[in-house]
Amino acid sequence: MTVWIPLVLHALAYGSILALAAQGEVIAERAGVINLGVEGLMALGAVVAVLAADASMSPWMGCLAALCTGGAGALVLGLATVNVSANQTLCGVALTFLGLGLSAVIGHAVAGLPVAAVFDNWAIPGLSSLPGIGVLFSQSPFVYLAFVILPALCHCVLFRSRLGLSLRSVGENPAAADAVGIPVRRYRLSAVVAGGALAGLAGADMTLSVMPVWSEGMIAGRGWIAVALVIFCGYRPIFAALSSLLFGLVMSLSFFGQAQGWPIAPAILNMTPYLGTIMFMILPALLLPGMRRLMAAPAALGTPYFREER
Repeated sequence: MTVWIPLVLHALAYGSILALAAQGEVIAERAGVINLGVEGLMALGAVVAVLAADASMSPWMGCLAALCTGGAGALVLGLATVNVSANQTLCGVALTFLGLGLSAVIGHAVAGLPVAAVFDNWAIPGLSSLPGIGVLFSQSPFVYLAFVILPALCHCVLFRSRLGLSLRSVGENPAAADAVGIPVRRYRLSAVVAGGALAGLAGADMTLSVMPVWSEGMIAGRGWIAVALVIFCGYRPIFAALSSLLFGLVMSLSFFGQAQGWPIAPAILNMTPYLGTIMFMILPALLLPGMRRLMAAPAALGTPYFREER
């Protein structure tokens, strides 16, 4: 059993990155806005977290800087797509390229250098001392946030509160929401900013915990996988966390396989996360017809709202 412990540890670490970004995307898409700039926001969050942590010698300041950077980048996207009603797909892709390019420029000075201040693991008293599996209960704070705190909080807010009901209504039927006095644009803009902040935090998770070093291209498509996860999980926060753990396991298989000397070409092992994304998007819909209803997107997702259409 101990042979598989490293695989589970890597799955939790890599999955936490996806879970944070996916939770943010769930919030944005539940409000009717597609944020395809997650990849770029993660890259910006990752490099800004390094710069802030190095300057302050505090990983918490790195997290705060990443949250603000992700939120600010998403605010630009929100103003363009919500207030100006620009095309959400084009704006999101543009934000991705902008974030990737800008992160490469501002991170040039620290590329390849170890981060000065990173998070230590937090051990759960009692559980962390269990023989054999105790190490599973000593994790980065990002893991607890991504798999326990945030999914529960997002689920309660979205499905157990008036705020969540209003947020979902602007993603399902913005005209009806507007008719009862819900400020559609304000809710959508707030959801986009919150989602962007979590994308930035996902980038911070990568450089302050999982891989404590910045290098250009280190996000490596994880932002796009997070967007796909939102569809796969049916736009539900708890399912997003579970799906992220599953994809984290798929990601860790490539590293685990190479370390164990599996007779598979490294290039094929490195493809597994992306092949897994395609498989998990297609197979459930083909094998389980009922999954199509569960995976249905909010009715007004990607559709700008013009008040005069009411």
